[in-house]
Amino acid sequence: MPFIEHVSYTDLERLALDRFVPALLSHGFCYVDGFLGDLVGSAVLDQVTEMHRAGELQDGRLAGSVPGISRRSIRGDKTAWVGGSERGCEAISFLLNLIDRLVSVCASRLGNKAIRERSKAMVACYPGNGAGYVKHVDNPNQDGRCLTCIYYLNKNWNPKEHGGILRIFPEGKPYVADIKPLFDRLLVFWSDRRNPHEVQPSFSTRYAITVWYFDSDERAKAKKRFRDLTASSAEQGSSSG
Repeated sequence: MPFIEHVSYTDLERLALDRFVPALLSHGFCYVDGFLGDLVGSAVLDQVTEMHRAGELQDGRLAGSVPGISRRSIRGDKTAWVGGSERGCEAISFLLNLIDRLVSVCASRLGNKAIRERSKAMVACYPGNGAGYVKHVDNPNQDGRCLTCIYYLNKNWNPKEHGGILRIFPEGKPYVADIKPLFDRLLVFWSDRRNPHEVQPSFSTRYAITVWYFDSDERAKAKKRFRDLTASSAEQGSSSG
């Protein structure tokens, strides 16, 4: 399906400069509604629901396991990782390109961050059985993730009935921010310890697509730490045998 680019680069630049940059610098997060428009947003939703129907979403992974605590008590979502070039992901690819362009305008204006690459997209579904994700920080250990971008896909979402709010606890602020996972809403926030957040229990099927943008310098250091750690473990293994 071809997508008509109804969002001009000028519109994206204005959105980045007028909304996202000031809000990220002052509050640490920002969201905008009507990001893709109903037609393209609905095409993204169709592709995500088809992935779910086809059984392509698996239980969300945890970074490290905690003895005696079940994964589902921490996060209850099902996920799949998408590059955008896969067959049947054309609308998702269009979304990723627009977010890339938005972030590229923001990047040079967000302090001394070298934001030049991102993760694959994580397509996530909370199945509506009361599953959520406990309070956590996306990047607590300087793994390189700098900005978290979440695009929501939930039409006719009623938080009182369906739950599923993303609650941000901005560091050092006297308030929390409750973000409803409404259709065609794009949320962007700092991935580090400035923004602990949780997904409250969802009682209806809740879809979102998340990508993380990396600070290249921090990511290079994180990769070096990992390589050094792996080499050191290998040496210990060989000397103990």
